[in-house]
Amino acid sequence: MREYLPVLIVGAVIGVFAVVFLVAFFLQKDRKASMGWERHMGDKEIVRRLLRYAKPYRGWFVLVFGIMLVSIAYDVISPLLIGRIEEMIKVDFPLSKLFSYVAVYAGILVVSLISTYAQAMLLQKVGQKILSQIRMDVFTHIESLSHQQLNSIPVGKLVTRVSNDPNAISFMFTNILVTMAKNALVIIGVLGAMLTLNYALTLIVLCFVPFVVLFTVIFRKFSRKVHRRVNDATTAINTYLSENLSGIKITQSFNREDRKMADFMTRSTELKKAKNARMLVFGIFRPMVYMLYISSVLCLFYFGAKGHIQDLHWFGQSISSGVIVSFYMYLNKFYDPIQTLAEQFDMLQRSFAAAEKIFSIMDIVPEIVDAPDAVALDEIRGEIEFRDVWFRYKPDEWVLKGVSFHVMPGQTVAFVGATGSGKTTILSLICRNYDIQKGQILIDGRDIKTIQIASLRRHFGQMLQDVFLFSGDIRSNLVLRMDGVSDQEVMAACKYVNADSFISRLEKGLDEPVRERGNNFSAGQRQLLSFARTILHKPSVIILDEATANIDTETELLIQDSLERIKTIGTMLIVAHRLSTVQHADNIIVLAHGEIQEQGDHQALLAQKGMYYKLYTLQFNKQNLLNS
Repeated sequence: MREYLPVLIVGAVIGVFAVVFLVAFFLQKDRKASMGWERHMGDKEIVRRLLRYAKPYRGWFVLVFGIMLVSIAYDVISPLLIGRIEEMIKVDFPLSKLFSYVAVYAGILVVSLISTYAQAMLLQKVGQKILSQIRMDVFTHIESLSHQQLNSIPVGKLVTRVSNDPNAISFMFTNILVTMAKNALVIIGVLGAMLTLNYALTLIVLCFVPFVVLFTVIFRKFSRKVHRRVNDATTAINTYLSENLSGIKITQSFNREDRKMADFMTRSTELKKAKNARMLVFGIFRPMVYMLYISSVLCLFYFGAKGHIQDLHWFGQSISSGVIVSFYMYLNKFYDPIQTLAEQFDMLQRSFAAAEKIFSIMDIVPEIVDAPDAVALDEIRGEIEFRDVWFRYKPDEWVLKGVSFHVMPGQTVAFVGATGSGKTTILSLICRNYDIQKGQILIDGRDIKTIQIASLRRHFGQMLQDVFLFSGDIRSNLVLRMDGVSDQEVMAACKYVNADSFISRLEKGLDEPVRERGNNFSAGQRQLLSFARTILHKPSVIILDEATANIDTETELLIQDSLERIKTIGTMLIVAHRLSTVQHADNIIVLAHGEIQEQGDHQALLAQKGMYYKLYTLQFNKQNLLNS
């Protein structure tokens, strides 16, 4: 025993050092770096937030844990049975006893396989439920963000957060957590069995474990960094694709394919380098652990065989051939979880990096939220008032400066002025897409901040210059999943705005497919569908923001006829550069540099010969030149 004492002492010293280092590493405070709306999070925070999603399914996880104990029993008991069988072969023994051992081994194996299958099925079911909930929470939170917040985040990043990142997290619940727990219990069980068989051999073998701990700590540090780099590179390439595929026509029109390809290659190369770095870290860790496993096996064979041949007794325990065989199997079961720890850590860090990105989005506090005492309005009359309203998108860059006006219910009010004068901003503020910095906006005499946002917007119908149609069919784009709307009501709305003139000529009518962004319809047809969609939802206030721009003359006549009908529905607010569209409005508000310059009806403003008169004269002369 004395000849092995130095080995045991060295192993104990290294073990103490490794444990102290490991504890100090994990107890250090997690550093959080701020990166705008993105930030780095510590492992403790990520795990705590992820476990909230697992809490409703804790009963399922307890069941999985119970099933897992069955397969762990196989890992712990099977080497003992094999070692016992090996010892029986060397001596005379009843054949029936060998059959009994083999039968027990086979029975444990079958039960272990069944439990592993049941465990995998349960985890997949729970994991998909958690995955679905995470996706829903992220998407719901994104929908709650204001226009200004959404404009600051590339669409590609948002798509990645909702689609790709939750997939990485799902591995944590379906595989990583349970596998790591199982491996930890297997290691504990195997250590207990090894100590029962022979203390000395166990201590000698464990001399290599502190090195495994040290390598794991180092791997953990570098693994998180490379996973962050991979996630950032993946997000960058998704963002680039989302933007450039949407603008591919512009790229082709200006022959910029080569430049865009070069930009794409730059991002693709960065993603390749990031994944190579991840593979390098992963490729170094596992071979090093395997090297320690082989070293421990060599030590087992050397010291075990020497003790068996010389019939040494350590701590009063002899070393038989069966003990050596069992130890060899236990070493495999002991190091196998540690070897797979690299893969588990790889997926765990991937999950943590993805969760970090998701929680960064979910930590963005929505700028526009309902007040605690906000009320819902069943109906509104359509009275709108601005009282000394000041608004800016950026600090010290006021878009509106002390704007005040009053719109009576049922009136048609138009906003005209040069680009950037604040016309569209006013319409966005009425719907509370943004919040003002000073002043007050009233609907029917009530401050809009005291009205629930969903209730407020439900009473507004917006028809914009850039009409967005979703993939699907015409019917789904008109009703927007509003329940209880019949085809008769849909066609009545289409007929009201003259949209039936082209829908009736389509082969499938309301079931006509709509491709991405409605690119299989003309701009005028999309605008008529937008009008029908608005009318179908029965708004009290109708907003038209350049709704007659970029359309052909024939469609404009249809739209003008539709506008005359729509005016009878309720209050109408119009923004248009074509003054011919607004000259029949009850009140025309002329804006310049965020301030109201003049207001009145068409004839009154012409009589003043101010800014409106100049705009009208300029457009009138231009039209005469075009006609001549």
